[in-house]
Amino acid sequence: MLLAAPVAQSQSLPVAVTAAGDTATVVVGNPTAPLAEVQLDFDDAQGLSPASLGVAADLVAVNSPALLARLPSGLVTVPAELPAMVAVEPPALGGLAFERRVHVELHTHALPYTAGSRFRLFKAPLGGAFRDVTSAVEPGSVRTRGTTGGFSQFVVVLDLRPTDAVVAEKLDYLRAQADLLAATEAEPLHALIDEVEVAVADGQFADAMAGVDALRARVSARAGLHIPEQWRATRDLANIAGELLSGLDTLAFSIGYLRDYGP
Repeated sequence: MLLAAPVAQSQSLPVAVTAAGDTATVVVGNPTAPLAEVQLDFDDAQGLSPASLGVAADLVAVNSPALLARLPSGLVTVPAELPAMVAVEPPALGGLAFERRVHVELHTHALPYTAGSRFRLFKAPLGGAFRDVTSAVEPGSVRTRGTTGGFSQFVVVLDLRPTDAVVAEKLDYLRAQADLLAATEAEPLHALIDEVEVAVADGQFADAMAGVDALRARVSARAGLHIPEQWRATRDLANIAGELLSGLDTLAFSIGYLRDYGP
């Protein structure tokens, strides 16, 4: 009944958070019949606890102008069956830190899975523009997965944009992240990104995937000493390696989708 009725404004949802080791789990909604479950797997976390994550969730008005303005275009919508936004906003003094990436899985029974699904996992800074961070969409009913070098808000959307345009957007994001580095680090990354772009345009998807792997290998090898790789709750560090690796994860997903399902 709750999901069938329109949501006039944001309404808080209950969340139950547990954490152990490098993994945290969030149950959103009624614990006996949750609306969604979110799992966060950190590459390397310090100070991880339910309190240090700062998790909250809301039901949102899917057609509100404020929400629509944060999405890339009218072809991206939040499904009425899952009008939920999950925020992970660690408190500055909570002590959370991690290196490189967080692997995010949002699982829900509210949406049906089909092969070639257009459901995607999007992420935004608080109040900012959402972007696609999807690295997998799998059954069960729907499991959207992605990675991130930081936080804040996550939402599942239906994305009907042409996939080649999505790929171009993700290439531009990688270029923007590379531009945050010194020229000696940025230039080799730009050269590899250009090679991936050309391979995609030529329909040479194996070459494009090989280029993504080469980028991932270079970033991983140079993370830490040459490319900043740490995020912490005090927000005084730029986790560029994590953002680059996450950008490559979602780029690989979209290249594979373009290969398998077309534009």
